Amino acid sequence: MPETSPLKTSAFALPEHLARKAEPKLIGSDEQHFEAIAASLAESIAELSNRLDATRKQPGGRGQAALDRDQEIHRITARLRALRRFGLDLCLGRMVGADSPDPVYVGRLGLNDSQGRRLLVDWRSPAAEPFFGATHANPMGLASRRRYRWTRGRISDYWDEVFTADGLQNNAALDDQSAFIASLGSSRSARMRDVLGTIQADQDRIIRAGSRGALVVDGGPGTGKTVVALHRPAYLLYSDPRLSHRGSHRKSDVLFVGPHQPYLAYVADVLPSLGVEGVQTCTLSDLVPEGATAGVESNPDVARLKSSVDMVKAIERAVKFYEEVPAKGMEVETPYAEVWLSSEDWAEAFDAAEPGTPHNEARDDVWEALLEILMDKLAGQDVPESLLRKAFTHNAELHTNFNRAWPLLDYKGLVADLWRVPAYLRLCAPWLQPDETATLQREYPEAWTAEDLPLLDAARQRLGDPEASQRRRSQEATLAAERELMDRVVDDLIAADDSENMEMYMLRGDDMREKLVDLDALPTPDPDVLAGPFAHIVVDEAQELTDAEWRMLLLRCPSRSFTVVGDRAQARHGFSESWEERLERVGLGNVTLASLGINYRTPAEVMAEAEPVIRAALPDANVPTSVRSSGIPVVHGTTQELSSILETWLAKSPEGTACVISRRDAMATKATLDRVSWLTPELSKGLEFDLVVLLDPEEFGDGFEGAGMEGAVDRYVAMTRATQQLVILRSGGQPST
Repeated sequence: MPETSPLKTSAFALPEHLARKAEPKLIGSDEQHFEAIAASLAESIAELSNRLDATRKQPGGRGQAALDRDQEIHRITARLRALRRFGLDLCLGRMVGADSPDPVYVGRLGLNDSQGRRLLVDWRSPAAEPFFGATHANPMGLASRRRYRWTRGRISDYWDEVFTADGLQNNAALDDQSAFIASLGSSRSARMRDVLGTIQADQDRIIRAGSRGALVVDGGPGTGKTVVALHRPAYLLYSDPRLSHRGSHRKSDVLFVGPHQPYLAYVADVLPSLGVEGVQTCTLSDLVPEGATAGVESNPDVARLKSSVDMVKAIERAVKFYEEVPAKGMEVETPYAEVWLSSEDWAEAFDAAEPGTPHNEARDDVWEALLEILMDKLAGQDVPESLLRKAFTHNAELHTNFNRAWPLLDYKGLVADLWRVPAYLRLCAPWLQPDETATLQREYPEAWTAEDLPLLDAARQRLGDPEASQRRRSQEATLAAERELMDRVVDDLIAADDSENMEMYMLRGDDMREKLVDLDALPTPDPDVLAGPFAHIVVDEAQELTDAEWRMLLLRCPSRSFTVVGDRAQARHGFSESWEERLERVGLGNVTLASLGINYRTPAEVMAEAEPVIRAALPDANVPTSVRSSGIPVVHGTTQELSSILETWLAKSPEGTACVISRRDAMATKATLDRVSWLTPELSKGLEFDLVVLLDPEEFGDGFEGAGMEGAVDRYVAMTRATQQLVILRSGGQPST
């Protein structure tokens, strides 16, 4: 557990070779400040713990009072969790203004002492912006900046940067490397490490951009796109009241969409380390239950047809087919009279469904409208309304015709019928040519592929939950039973009331009846947290999304507030348009483009070999400039050398991770080695490793041919995962030297 009591040992644990940085004149003021932070942390945690206990012991209450209590518990718990997760390493660094000698310390969270003195400013606040944004070209009023490196709760190194001539005289701990560049040489792990303290000015500028419209973050490998993508939700939830879930009943406000599960596992620690609440993370496949088992579409023509927005729009036609007003009327028999229900009456009932209400959930509205129309026709009859309603409700023929006119639909069956029944597909997608209709038919319609997921999602959203009506009726029945029981209790209380003012008669009031019913005991459905709506959506590796997949996300974000992160040069199926053209075509307007052009991750040696690969397929690719060199040349050899290369690297490198990237099915029989991953080119996207070994890269892309854009992109992506060394092995190639 992090240290949260006043310091008993120094916050600094600098190694011997950094002894010059441990001089009291350099770190003495920091030591005093960390003492104050430790004391404040201990006080804050104790005070919040007591407040949480007291709040939990308060009566739960009802209505708004219960909601307020729950939100207070949630707020205190979230703050406690953030404070307990860190100790002194809440502090990222400090900055000194050119006009003020007093340093300002920047933290993951804001923190005051008991007298209200600011000990840490929150990294997301405007006051902290110079800490990340200052450069020598634009110092933003700073004289100097210090960044800390924390290891197991103590400072193992720190770096000073100065922006004025006076700073050179007052800082003896200057280094040739900045904190960020120094961190790039450290070994990678299975999880993305904490990088908040080393965010660069170009990245910070984009993180702090506004949330209106679509912000596109375009950058090549190693430019920090993922850093921006992960820190931007934390900033927006802090700074934008429209996105904050405070005071809202929603469980989530921001959706973060990554390219695949290995990527989500890699970045899983980042958002919690920022103390972020209210962000759901997923892949596109997670948005639909069938995504977990969806296969790969082997027919490129089928993939192309299903990926269009037009095919998603066909779902609306498919549903409308089941909302057709009956062409003929019918006679409805009751014990009291026969009633004619005309086609016009049916149309009137259908219009009762509120626009936007899912088909299955609108059934109750249409049914109620039909009953009202029928009962109005017998308004002159001397029959109690309850009996009329019962007669119509139990009319089997009316039910049969209603189920035929507005049936309960299953979204999977609806989509499967498109691939099963050619006439139905022609009706719903009349723009398809006969050969295209035939191409989309298949023997096993419910053998879902990734290209089916947007259509399944559209159908699921449009139809709604087929059991919603049954749950609603069950809830209403439970509520009615509760009220009936309470009425009997009230009757008994009134009968026994012998007070002068007969106070028990007050229980007859409608408001009091509602208060007596335990609404919390009623069954409620589990929410589908990924269905939205979300106030903001962040999409990483967005260059891969098809038009149909974009529709999945647009359905979940009515505000059209997006952060779109990607690289046109890493689009496996090509990206001939500009970002503005692509997003406007799928329905995202108000597009702002922000570019990242500095490659902080990939060594110059690796980029020298990777750049020609992508330039050959995409001459105008946004290839970033590397700012560092590993000093390790790219090695070429034969696949027979794989085992020895991995064993040698593991022996020489006690830390770090390696990855073998291959297209071959033989990977399924790979040996298991600690710290070595085995991935396809697609699943390596967004990740980074110290050592990357490519096996027969000519086989990447389309099958084993590697021709065209897909093969070039796969090779480019795979090569640029390396942070230290790249090895390329080929079958039958020359042994490495």
